Parts: sequence; C-alpha cells; structure tokens
Amino acid sequence: MSSTPHDWITTPLTAALIRGALDLERTAHGLLPHRLPARARAQCADPQLHMAEAQPSGVRVVFRTRATAVELDTLPTKRVYAGAPPRPDGVYELLVDRLPAGRAHVAGGNTLTIDMATGGAEHRPGPVGTVRFTGLPDRDKDVEIWLPHNETTELVALRTDAPVEAVPDRGRRVWLHHGSSISHGSDAAGPTTTWPALAASLGGVELINLGFGGSALLDPFTARALRDTPADLISVKIGINLVNTDLMRLRAFGPAVHGFLDTVREGHPDTPLLVVSPILCPVHEDTPGPTAPDLGALAEGRLRFRAAGDPAERAAGKLTLRVVREGLARIVGQRAAEDPRLHHLDGLALYGEPDFAELPLPDGLHPDAAAHRRIGERFAALAFAPGGAFADPAAAPAAAG
Repeated sequence: MSSTPHDWITTPLTAALIRGALDLERTAHGLLPHRLPARARAQCADPQLHMAEAQPSGVRVVFRTRATAVELDTLPTKRVYAGAPPRPDGVYELLVDRLPAGRAHVAGGNTLTIDMATGGAEHRPGPVGTVRFTGLPDRDKDVEIWLPHNETTELVALRTDAPVEAVPDRGRRVWLHHGSSISHGSDAAGPTTTWPALAASLGGVELINLGFGGSALLDPFTARALRDTPADLISVKIGINLVNTDLMRLRAFGPAVHGFLDTVREGHPDTPLLVVSPILCPVHEDTPGPTAPDLGALAEGRLRFRAAGDPAERAAGKLTLRVVREGLARIVGQRAAEDPRLHHLDGLALYGEPDFAELPLPDGLHPDAAAHRRIGERFAALAFAPGGAFADPAAAPAAAG
C-alpha cells in the first residue's frame, strides 16, 4: 500500500478503463488482460502463445481525472533466461493528454525461468508491487498508463487522489495489427515505442496490438479474433515465425495465407487491409528454419540465434524470408483485382540492408530500440500519409467545385 500522504480513492478496474485487450480474466489477484479471447486460447496448448498473448503489448489503463497522484498495484510475471544476462524490469509509461509524463517500474512479482537449451521452464510466485506517478497537473486531463509490453501483468488496484471516469470516445480510428515478436515489441525501449505504438501515435489512431512473440503462425483462431474485433484499419505482418518455427512448406503457405485473409474479410469486407512482409533478417533470408539458440553465445552470457536449416532444403519447399516475400506479393496482387482495399507493403521498405548495416539486430532476430523507432516512423510515413493504405479520408483536401 501507499506510504504517501494522499487521501486515496480506489476505483474498480473494469473494461471501461482498459484499452487494447480483447479479454479480461478475473484472477485471485485482480484482472489479467489477454490479447486473444478465451475461445481462441482454448484451441491451442502452446505455452509460447499463452505467454505472448498475456503480455500486454499495447494495453493501457485509460481514464479522465483531476488527480495529481496515481498508484497502480500489479502482479508482474518476469522472464529470466538461464545463463543469459538479466532482463530489465518492464516499463510502465504515463501519458497525460497523449504526451509523455513519466516512466516507472514494479519490483518483485512472479518469475518464469526459461532454459533455452532444454526448453524447460520454472515458475516462482512473488509479491504484488506498486507503480506510482505524482506531480500530475491539477486539471481535468486524459491519463494513460501503458503496461509493460513484455511482462505478463495482473491488474490489482487503481488509486488516485481525485475521482476517475472513463474517457469518452474521441472519434479516433482503431487500427488492429497482427504480427510476430517484432510487432509485439521485442527489444523496444518501452510500451509506447514499440514500432506499432509509435506508428499509431504518429498516425493519430487507437492501437489494438495482436503482435505475439513466436506466434504469428496463420492460426485460424487468430484470424477469427481479427474478424470479430471492431476496427477501422487492419494490418497483418506475416513471415518470420513461419520460417523460424519451420511450421509449413510452400505448398501449405499459399492456401494458409488465402484462408487467413478470407476469414478476416468475413468480418471486415471493406476495411483497409494491409499485408506486410518480413523485415530483413540475414540469418533467414536464404536459409530455412528452424531457428535455434546459439549455445556458444549463451555460454558467454549472450543471447543470440542462428538458422538451423539447410539452404538446399528450399528445393523441398522449405520457407525462407525471400520465398515468403515473393509469395505474399503474388497473393496480394492476385486478390487485389477483386479487393481494391487490400494493400501490400514490402517489409524491406521498413528495415532493409542499409538499416542492418547501421542498426544490426543484436541477437540476430530482433530490432533494438533505435530500429523500432525507425520502423515505426517509416510505417507511419508509408501507411498513414496521403495516398497510403491507411490515409485518413477526413484529412483529404476537399475537391475543387
């Protein structure tokens, strides 16, 4: 509990105060935001997916208040990779009227220790912690607390020193995005600077981020979640996880992409839909998966990945990033004749060879904070600008009469 001298008001945490989640699970401690609905979670037993979708990338607690002090009790679950350097605590970021106003961490919490060599995992329970923001302006304002994009976070209690109410609809368009760990946030500096969060801010839209680390696998239940979620704009970033899990061959890839897009279109027949191919990842450009941890680097205390496939296996239909890019461009081109609001974006336009030379992928797979910023800025410039797939019709100049 708080030790600061405020007259605290405790406000129940409900769906009215939480954005970016598709489901809220009641737990023994409070609320656990999920980025997949319960029915989807029940259709897959993969622990990687369950961990990823429960990490609240893009999820934020949003309210309107005159409060000058805010406390949020949470129970985080923090990942530790055996033999690798300790991961920093997750970041909570405060926005006031959409402007950055603070960053904080929650100490303690549960610990999930993962052994990359064996695939084993051990869960140890820990205590609830508190994130605290003070010195907020004494006026009515919109407050957003963005939860750590890479830590499972149970919401326990919200306290303020003035009453709280839900923020009314501001009429902003909703962007629904699905992708891999890069979209999830990988090594971004914080939850508001994952590349989708940054692009959403630059584009003036509300983000629902269905980026799932290791789990952008054309799963039908994910397609149904996209289909059933109200949105004004939709994008799907496809490819890297199909390669690094070695999930399917070229024969299955094309029909799976078509089926995924067909399902999304069942719920959003006229919504702008952008298919984004993979950014550059040299280890898998021409070498198939699976991806494996570099045990030599791990022995030195560094986390790196390598491609464990054989380039010769492309002849048998194994996927590489180059093959995936070519396939996605072909599929979108084929469908676009009957679907004029379907668009394609080559991931190399977001991060290509010149970017890798300047901002290499530290672990061989994931962009760092600077690269996330570059990708987000480029996506916004390409997608939200006039003439882009997500250009705002309301911002277009009126036609001359």
